[in-house]
Amino acid sequence: MAKKVVATLKTGQGKEYSKVVTMVKSPKTGAYSFKEVIVHNDHVKDAINAAKAQ
Repeated sequence: MAKKVVATLKTGQGKEYSKVVTMVKSPKTGAYSFKEVIVHNDHVKDAINAAKAQ
């Protein structure tokens, strides 16, 4: 199933999007978790800055 998703992202309009993965630290436990977001290539820096602000 994953191969189909990857194949569709590489053709057509899928090349215009990127996956942004950020680490978020929990204030209660101190454990890290990962947040994944798919954004347009023009908005990658905005997504990273928004994750830093949290």
